Amino acid sequence: MSTTERPRILVVGGGYVGLYAARRILKKMRYGEATVTVVDPRSYMTYQPFLPETAAGNISPRHVVVPLRRVLPKAEVLTGRVTTIDQDRKVATIAPLVGEAYELPFDYLVIALGAVSRTFPIPGLAEQGIGMKGVEEAIGLRNHVLEQLDKADSTTDEDIRRKALTFVFIGGGFAGAETIGEVEDLARDAAKYYKTVSREDMRFILVDAADKILPEVGPKLGAYGKEHLESRGVEIYLSTSMDSCVDGHVVLKNGLEVDSNTIVWTAGVKPNPVLARYGLPLGPRGHVDTAPTLQVQGTDYIWAAGDNAQVPDVAARKAGVENAWCPPNAQHALRQARVLGDNVISGMRGFPQKEYAHSNKGAVAGLGLHKGVAMIVMGKVKIKLKGRLAWYMHRGYHGMAMPTWNRKIRVFADWTLGMFLKREVVALGALESPREEFYEAAKPAPVAAKPVAEKAESEKANAS
Repeated sequence: MSTTERPRILVVGGGYVGLYAARRILKKMRYGEATVTVVDPRSYMTYQPFLPETAAGNISPRHVVVPLRRVLPKAEVLTGRVTTIDQDRKVATIAPLVGEAYELPFDYLVIALGAVSRTFPIPGLAEQGIGMKGVEEAIGLRNHVLEQLDKADSTTDEDIRRKALTFVFIGGGFAGAETIGEVEDLARDAAKYYKTVSREDMRFILVDAADKILPEVGPKLGAYGKEHLESRGVEIYLSTSMDSCVDGHVVLKNGLEVDSNTIVWTAGVKPNPVLARYGLPLGPRGHVDTAPTLQVQGTDYIWAAGDNAQVPDVAARKAGVENAWCPPNAQHALRQARVLGDNVISGMRGFPQKEYAHSNKGAVAGLGLHKGVAMIVMGKVKIKLKGRLAWYMHRGYHGMAMPTWNRKIRVFADWTLGMFLKREVVALGALESPREEFYEAAKPAPVAAKPVAEKAESEKANAS
């Protein structure tokens, strides 16, 4: 970390908003005008809409992450966490991955921490659940699912086999519906290589507390998505939730009980809890309360956007929708980041702030290979697509939204190869503990116990 007399713009979080805001600021900034510092526990940004396809093996995990230092060469990138913020002194406390925490002064602050999985105190969830917020979880889910097929194919115990081939997904929004669609595709393809496992042996269950799935694309397309998944053998239980999953024994409120080794939790997100320690004004659900200019309420040097911010939806309010807020999705995050970056530069130079206003352009969702739903908004006209055409829209939109041409090309190359080559069905479960085999080989051999007679002789000699 360098020391500088220039003003420092501190960006807390290197996700979608943090990355794009920092790039925008660096692009608009004059040479030597300020120092941009980005702090994040990871040295890369993850494009979360591609996590379901990563779990299915359609995209390489390395291609859905963007290295911060590579795309922000003119910024300081610190790998750590901002634990506290002293607004009076304009100082942030940085906890690096290793070593002692230290203070970092700043002049302007951008809060872009994003969201974390929204969980509930359900018995067994912490021990059994698998999230879908990071690329590590997507890789882990893929390896885990394929390992369950290995287990089922290698045992004669029907209870073990049934538990291994039962897959439960909690949450029917984009993340849940897309993930179960992609994973079902993966399991169906992989089963072709097992002699004693078929798709008919597997049980896929989707649970949601709401009365519909995929609410983002509207009721008609949501109903189509439900019918499509059910046609592939997915059991969908709506208006219910999970009571417990201790040791993989899943109990639903509707009375259904199943045993499963795979419990995937995608039941929504919430703002990062660390926001409560920053002393910022928060909304009722823990989001940072911002003005339409993305400035944090009551400040003129702090901005926030994305999943951790409560941003007024100016376009919806002009259309007559009261108390409308921007939904937490990539569409708004990308556009908010651009306006935020421009406003930081304007604030630094003493120019007026610009309000963020964006009309919803629709939503797209993939439900597995060649399957999807899409709602495209063009003015007052809503175009609804389903099936293969919607799937092309899904891939086209997110492929172009992927940050940097380097990653765009790699993602499209993965898709192109997938058209001609069969899906990879290799499980690399040892990735989670790569040193285990070496440790077993290198650990000292246990000392052999002395025979009783020899031990007694030795004790007698020591006593004398």
